[in-house]
Amino acid sequence: MIPIFLGIGSNADREHHIGRGLDALCQLLGPLDLSPVFESDAVGVLGHRFYNMVVGAETNLKLADLNASLKAIEAACGRRDRRFPGRITLDIDILTFGNLAGSHNGLQLPRPEILANAFVLWPLALLAPNAVLPGIDRVPADLWEAWSGEQQLWPVAFDWQGQALTSSRLLDTYRPRAAL
Repeated sequence: MIPIFLGIGSNADREHHIGRGLDALCQLLGPLDLSPVFESDAVGVLGHRFYNMVVGAETNLKLADLNASLKAIEAACGRRDRRFPGRITLDIDILTFGNLAGSHNGLQLPRPEILANAFVLWPLALLAPNAVLPGIDRVPADLWEAWSGEQQLWPVAFDWQGQALTSSRLLDTYRPRAAL
């Protein structure tokens, strides 16, 4: 089995689509390790704020087959509706795939967004603080500790299958100080 990390985001009916995505991922991959869920402003698209999280799992699928399966899950959630370009119902990105580093099947691994976006790095650092990221000489916890970017994000309460994904401690510690 190959260990993987996936980034998940949605800015349209966020709770519904992330829940649907997690259900589909569970069917595809089996047991999932789940980060807390965070809200952030949209980056790279005009649209509403996103909910983002990171999922850890294992797969025996080939990289191309996993990517095709993830795109099918996105499409089943309405991801390719061109009538609403800033509306992202579900986005699932392969962040890491085993020990692959570099360009593989048109994907850059590990995904550069790990280092570029707080909404990927913070959830990853909480889920797998000491994970080995191929081609990167630091673990997620150290990368997050050194983060100096401008993006703002905050944890949000989120339940999936009766499980609170974001702890009350995290919610209380990082509650936004001003109305958003």
